[in-house]
Amino acid sequence: MADSPKSHYPTVVIGGGQAGLSASVCLSKHAIEHVVLERKRVASSWRDQRWDNFCLVTPNWQCTLPDYDYTGAFAGDDPDGFMKRDQIVDYIERFRQDLSIPVLEGIGVQHMSASEDGFQLRLSTGLTVRCDNVIVATGGYHTPRIPAAGQRVSPDIVQLHSSQYKNAAGLPEGSVLVVGTGQSGCQIAEDLHLEGRQVHLAVGKAPRSPRFYRGRDVTAWLVDMGAYAVTVDEHPMGKQVRKKTNHYLTGRDGGREIDLRRMAMEGMQLYGRLQDVGDGELRFADDLGENLNNADASAARIKAEIDKFIVDQDLNAPPGDTYQPPWQPSAPATSLPLDAITSIVWCTGFHKDYRWIDIDAFDEEGEPSYQRGVSTYPGLYFLGLPWMHTWGSGRFSGVADDARHVVDHLAERSVGSSLQTTNVMS
Repeated sequence: MADSPKSHYPTVVIGGGQAGLSASVCLSKHAIEHVVLERKRVASSWRDQRWDNFCLVTPNWQCTLPDYDYTGAFAGDDPDGFMKRDQIVDYIERFRQDLSIPVLEGIGVQHMSASEDGFQLRLSTGLTVRCDNVIVATGGYHTPRIPAAGQRVSPDIVQLHSSQYKNAAGLPEGSVLVVGTGQSGCQIAEDLHLEGRQVHLAVGKAPRSPRFYRGRDVTAWLVDMGAYAVTVDEHPMGKQVRKKTNHYLTGRDGGREIDLRRMAMEGMQLYGRLQDVGDGELRFADDLGENLNNADASAARIKAEIDKFIVDQDLNAPPGDTYQPPWQPSAPATSLPLDAITSIVWCTGFHKDYRWIDIDAFDEEGEPSYQRGVSTYPGLYFLGLPWMHTWGSGRFSGVADDARHVVDHLAERSVGSSLQTTNVMS
């Protein structure tokens, strides 16, 4: 492929992660000419925005990119394991290479607008590309979200977002405050804790999940129970589930639960949600006990659902167990002097940023308007967003199905457009 794009394509895919590459494979099956534009490198978010010890929280057998299952074409040798960061990058790179996916790296789209015959893309190279269809596969994690309280922290304290954290050695010596207990927050807190650092953790409302239960990884139980097949339209929360924080657990060292209470027993200092910074101290809500209890209750509900499934299906499985909290916060601190820490890691999520798309395809909150990736604006599609259709939409487990659906719709639209043009000309 040439190093620069042509002036026109039937379809352009924006984003060279697993979603964009999956769309490309499906487009090739339909013989639709296209190009994938990636502003950095293929799998750049996995390369650049994950820490050194990062690993998947779902088993490798759930990695099912189109025509490139972990246990199939990729020929992975650890289906029940959890790929580490560099292994994930290798999986995606080999997917790109083995399936000859047409990617142009180092070319970003700075502005997209509608034109009379489709779309016009202004590229970072200064060129303009026209196309009939666009698949936006840039994910949902664009701009790091850091609370305003961070602006009131002394400049002597190093502040990093979770997407910038690499390892304990990359932070100055001394105690570390980790803010947020979603998957990244809990895993980074554990990473620092295992390296012997004094960790102060601001515990939010994120739920937790058991890792293994009654002889199997909980992911396997949930797949059999149909939990991952539930669509956003069927979910009790509806589209609000897209804003729900994921359960925390880890695939590290073969996979395990993350039990914040046990880490507290080992010296980690736990607090409630961070509320503010001022007068030389950090102030926390008095909700640590409530947040820990709610996280435990979430894990207990998952176990209860598995227990019921085993009974209903008359399955043979080892006996279950009931979690007994090994530690309780008797009088949790609600403040911490700023001079007690030397760094902060903000594990507080991301904002979406679609300002570069100058098209009426968003709702009043700035979220893309679509039905399973098919935008309300003809010819525009989205792919790889959390809960776009199911829990797996933004992950390796569900992106292939979504890509097939989006591209099937695009192909039908393209055929319809061609027939219409033919009829007009005749």
